Amino acid sequence: MSASSEFVTLCRSQVALLTQGLGAALSIVYLTEELVEGGKEQTKLIPLVSYPETAAAWEGLNVAVLPEKTSSNFPRLLSETALENKSAKELDESEHCLLPSRQIVLPLMHEGVLMGLLVTAREDRAWNEQEHSEIERIAQTLALARLLDQRREWFEQQLSQQQRLQAKQRDLLDNLLHQFRNPLTALRTFGKLLFKRLTPGDANRAVADNIVRESDRLSELLQQFDRVIDLTTDDLELQKPLLPTALFREPIQVATAQLPLLPAVETELCSVADVLEPLLMSARAIAQERNLNLQADIPPNLPPIRANAKVLREVLSNLIDNALKYTPTGGQIYIQAGRQQDSFQGVALSDNGPGIPSGDLEHIFERHYRGVQSKSEIPGTGLGLAIAKELIEQMQGKIEASSPAQLNTGSIAGGPGTTFIVWLPI
Repeated sequence: MSASSEFVTLCRSQVALLTQGLGAALSIVYLTEELVEGGKEQTKLIPLVSYPETAAAWEGLNVAVLPEKTSSNFPRLLSETALENKSAKELDESEHCLLPSRQIVLPLMHEGVLMGLLVTAREDRAWNEQEHSEIERIAQTLALARLLDQRREWFEQQLSQQQRLQAKQRDLLDNLLHQFRNPLTALRTFGKLLFKRLTPGDANRAVADNIVRESDRLSELLQQFDRVIDLTTDDLELQKPLLPTALFREPIQVATAQLPLLPAVETELCSVADVLEPLLMSARAIAQERNLNLQADIPPNLPPIRANAKVLREVLSNLIDNALKYTPTGGQIYIQAGRQQDSFQGVALSDNGPGIPSGDLEHIFERHYRGVQSKSEIPGTGLGLAIAKELIEQMQGKIEASSPAQLNTGSIAGGPGTTFIVWLPI
């Protein structure tokens, strides 16, 4: 049972009207602990507003829910239940105002659903027909106000659930778009290299040209997609859900908790060298185009690790893509596999790019965080490292970052650089 401050204020004003306008000596507004349909079950009554404040003597009372057009049977039931354990002396001294002839009990009911009760009584005389009609109008006002209050609460619950679902869906979409960019970049690079290697008269030259052109078109579409997502995030107006036919007894539950940002990861024994091989082919092609020196140290006969090969390839692709993106022309990238730490095997990637400020290092695995790079001209979404961390942790591994770079990237001029190390169980 919950009620807004506005509804409580309205109840107090109506109780004051009963007291000052109609001479009531006792008035109580009860709310049901939960909304129930008439005639189906019992519900507990909780006093919300009472005059005098000490008059809420029936707290915790259980009463049967009656049909909407209840009459004299209902006051008699309630008064007998409330008074059955009272002695005659007690009734004489303290509760004569509750006798059935001097009290009115009206349900706050809408479309067969009981929401509460209005109880009012006076000591000196019974209620006449006109007064009874006026009290019925007050009860109708309170019932309508309670209905609107319940609708407000229901809409707020739905809005909150819809917003949580929307945030989950947005994160999932961001992940998928980010993961789409890496193979698209590689495809475009391979198309450009193929185009350069073919002679002008080669029939396949047009095919390579089409690969590059369509890759550029996909990149433009992705940029438009990003702009649309940003606009809808800022300006989206959530559709109002349809009200249930029954009065909000059970708000619709939106299963946001069952919507993972990334698919569940199943692991198996796999080879780091096999995972890295296709990535290095693509990375070397991109490094050649950008005039970068990429070196890889992958010892033979490394012990297998427990991971998901496709997922690990996605993680390492993100890290290599970052190194290629942030290393300046003429810089160096160094990839080393086979490092050992307890029962873990590590893959390290270092560059001699601008590095990561110490204040940004503790946040770089947070979604959409780019730190000082957000002010640079290098495009990015701040999602790659967050995705990598989540995937690595699903494989029972861990990822570390340090800047300046831990590994020697050679004597080529550049910045302090950054090293990422992915640790996975052997």
